[in-house]
Amino acid sequence: MGYKAIKSAYPDKNWSIDTLKTICRRIDVTGSAVDRKKGSGRPKSARSINNIDKVQQLIYSQEDEPGTSRSTRQVAAEVGISQRSVVRIAKHDLKLTSFKRMPVQVITDATKSKRLARCRALLRRLTARKAKSVFFTDE
Repeated sequence: MGYKAIKSAYPDKNWSIDTLKTICRRIDVTGSAVDRKKGSGRPKSARSINNIDKVQQLIYSQEDEPGTSRSTRQVAAEVGISQRSVVRIAKHDLKLTSFKRMPVQVITDATKSKRLARCRALLRRLTARKAKSVFFTDE
């Protein structure tokens, strides 16, 4: 359908002719109303190849010096770009994910065997009738 046919088919929408012309032209050029023409839009400035290489060198620990990785704030100050741009480079270009170290309980072999013995004892004590009246929580 052309833009005039679309306008007459949907009179209650109040679409402007210029908008419909633009959408039809975009469909003719790109094959979709959503996709933009290649090369359109603002060019990348912070996520350039040069900045990606700098961030990659600074964000990883050096092979001979473990623990020398820097935070995104430190990398941003050194490279001269925003911290958000460093996060985008790490996530999209370098395919890195961040995580926060969490203290956890250390489970040794002795602890594993003790847990196994207690679980087996609990299973022996619980019959099908008693199990209906037991309430477990995650605490």
